[in-house]
Amino acid sequence: LYDTAKAFTPVTNIAISPLVLVVAADGPYKQLPDLLKVAREKEVAVGYSEGQTRLTGELIRQSGNLQITGVPYKGGAPIMVDIIGGHLPAGVTSVLTALPHIHSGKLRVVGVAAEQRMGIFPEAMTFKEAGLAGVQSLNWYGMFGPAGLPDAVVERINQDLRKVAADPAVTKQMQDQGASIVLTPPAEFRRFVEGETRKWAQVAQRGGISAE
Repeated sequence: LYDTAKAFTPVTNIAISPLVLVVAADGPYKQLPDLLKVAREKEVAVGYSEGQTRLTGELIRQSGNLQITGVPYKGGAPIMVDIIGGHLPAGVTSVLTALPHIHSGKLRVVGVAAEQRMGIFPEAMTFKEAGLAGVQSLNWYGMFGPAGLPDAVVERINQDLRKVAADPAVTKQMQDQGASIVLTPPAEFRRFVEGETRKWAQVAQRGGISAE
């Protein structure tokens, strides 16, 4: 195991993409509050496929004091199949996993684990809008260098990446895939990584979740 604070030099956080909560398009949950209302009254099963999706479901449960039961799957695709088939009420997944089924009209995104709504899912509420503050879960794509990477090299890489990101075609391609280019400075990126590590460790501890 690597200690990212010591083994690597943070260069930049290139892009972020929030995790989403999806339901069947023809199911009973049209908006996020519909699902949250039910989960406050009775148990609701929510599928997950790996560490972050499981922790995100747990964060939602903790933030809303909800009766959510996580259901493990080996991969995101089976979750989508079971939601579409009516065997599972909802699931936490990545935008890329859900996107084909959203385009086909079989799934609906009802919750976005970010501070702002997403342009590709304008009707999907953030959890904050629905009253669950603090539910932010981001897939992020960062760049690191070896420990001790000179500041001049870090800055040059950042400059080159900013030039690439300035191309509208690149921005649109990322947005169409549910990601936003951020290109945060190295110090900000380091703080972000440290904050993410602390946050998810606390969620796991409160939920009694251990590494598998």
